[in-house]
Amino acid sequence: MRAIRTRTAVLVAAALVVVLALVGVWAGLRPPVHTVPHAAPAAAQVSPPSATPTGPRTLTVLGAGDVLLHPPLWEQAATDAQAQGRSGYDFGPVFAAIKPDVSAADLAICHLETPLGEASGPFSGYPSFNVPPQVTAAIKDTGFDTCSTASNHTFDAGEEGVYRTLDTLDAAGLHHAGSYRDAGAQQTPNIMDVRGVKVAQLSYTFGLNGMQRPAGKAWIANLIDPEAIIAEAKRARAAGAQIVVVSMHWGTEYDFGADADQQRWAMQLLAAPEIDLILGCHAHVVQPFEKINGKWVAYGMGNEVARHEDPVDASREGVMPRFTFTETAPGHWEITKAEALPTWVDLTPKIRIVELPRVLADPATPAPQRAVYQAAYDRISKYLRSRAAGLGGLVVAES
Repeated sequence: MRAIRTRTAVLVAAALVVVLALVGVWAGLRPPVHTVPHAAPAAAQVSPPSATPTGPRTLTVLGAGDVLLHPPLWEQAATDAQAQGRSGYDFGPVFAAIKPDVSAADLAICHLETPLGEASGPFSGYPSFNVPPQVTAAIKDTGFDTCSTASNHTFDAGEEGVYRTLDTLDAAGLHHAGSYRDAGAQQTPNIMDVRGVKVAQLSYTFGLNGMQRPAGKAWIANLIDPEAIIAEAKRARAAGAQIVVVSMHWGTEYDFGADADQQRWAMQLLAAPEIDLILGCHAHVVQPFEKINGKWVAYGMGNEVARHEDPVDASREGVMPRFTFTETAPGHWEITKAEALPTWVDLTPKIRIVELPRVLADPATPAPQRAVYQAAYDRISKYLRSRAAGLGGLVVAES
């Protein structure tokens, strides 16, 4: 009997194994059953991780020529305000055409050549400027982030004019470099956080039109001294700046070439590891770009906007350089692309800055005006390349 029971138990166990196996096969063949999981508590929900960058970080820096306000310019701003049923001055329409390019840059640097007056005036033009402060609203709205203020006209409205200009820029939310309220400010580099990257802008001028800085206040405006510039660049680096841009008010007015001082200073400054780029103003005409020690100098960006008493074509020409910096090693940035956007100032029927590649690409641009724009574009391109900038990789924006 024990043997029979044993054999029976074995047979039952074997049958159970077969049944379970068949159930497993059936389960594997049947369609899966979809169930709706319980929602996780709000606190337990986790956002997906951010996308991994596909390459090194980049950053664009755009420069622009002199913002040089003559009386016809603020008369135009008054007319533009009146056209909208407002009093005062509206410089926005003058700058409107360049807003897309300026605002698209990660950092846009303007050069405010003249001191700013009281909101109600009185205002004055050449030779001692004191201009409407309302222009800062347009500069900010166009997309500029910081302005160089060291120029030969910095002291046109005296010491009070310097302070008033800085107060007005502060009120508009614009950074600035080149003139100062005190020694402490002059020793503190203008450093901005640009998408997590600290960028410093320095500003210096060759002179003050024969005027002297007040006794004991040499700090009020920066005069060009390569050793002082390099020392400030070192202070900026020590304060965390990863990119240092120097705005230089220099050169010979209406000279399309870089003079001996410009060339010498550019060589000295770009030999310093602390300085990455030089943006030049003052000549009121476009001057060449040049690559030195693997870095770039824009010797002269011409006028961003001006209306000289004798408005020759050369003083209506300008260029906005756009440099792309790439992080080639942690915290180390190099210019990997250099571009130039030629500009022009229309004087009639309204004073307007024109972005030349854009209007040349527009089929609606009238033929006579197109010829004027094309000639200006061609001249600017020639000046820019006159020191082998093309071989260095400069790209002049095309229509």
